[in-house]
Amino acid sequence: MKLLVGPLAAIEAMCAEHRPSHLVSWLSPPAVAPAIAAAAALDARLLLCSHDVAQAGEGFEPPGAEHLARLLAFARGWDGARPMLVHCWAGVSRSTAAAFAIACQARPQISESELARRLRRQSPTATPNPLIVALADAQLGRKGRMSAAIAGIGRGSETALGAPFALDLTTGAGSPPPRPNYAE
Repeated sequence: MKLLVGPLAAIEAMCAEHRPSHLVSWLSPPAVAPAIAAAAALDARLLLCSHDVAQAGEGFEPPGAEHLARLLAFARGWDGARPMLVHCWAGVSRSTAAAFAIACQARPQISESELARRLRRQSPTATPNPLIVALADAQLGRKGRMSAAIAGIGRGSETALGAPFALDLTTGAGSPPPRPNYAE
């Protein structure tokens, strides 16, 4: 069971290489689902639209409980036989928070802290959106453990564009193989 995470610019190459069954696009409004050549090979797609903010502000639409409800319901339809690809514009904040939420739902037997550490090992730049994490924490009944786990790994290193990575959800997974370089 593997989650792929990356920026919008890398999804074409990631789809071609990994053949995911499910694709989550979390983009700023007004957004349309990105056109990709491998779309016919996907079993399901989800488009979520909100700005990458941690609180409401004039002119910004923050992530909300309805976004998380849709994300978690969508992820429950994924059997894990093929990877799920989650992306946002930069592959740093919304997508990493969404992947963490999906991981916590899919693998409740793995601690939130362990999943957060796996996320950090795979992506030094991951800076999961704290509002998305808090909303998922509430919906999954984790009593603050998800937010604490993400706070525990700290902010990722600064970048304009995150490198694509894979988050292995296999129980007790060791070190995954090196990440391919999709940046050109």
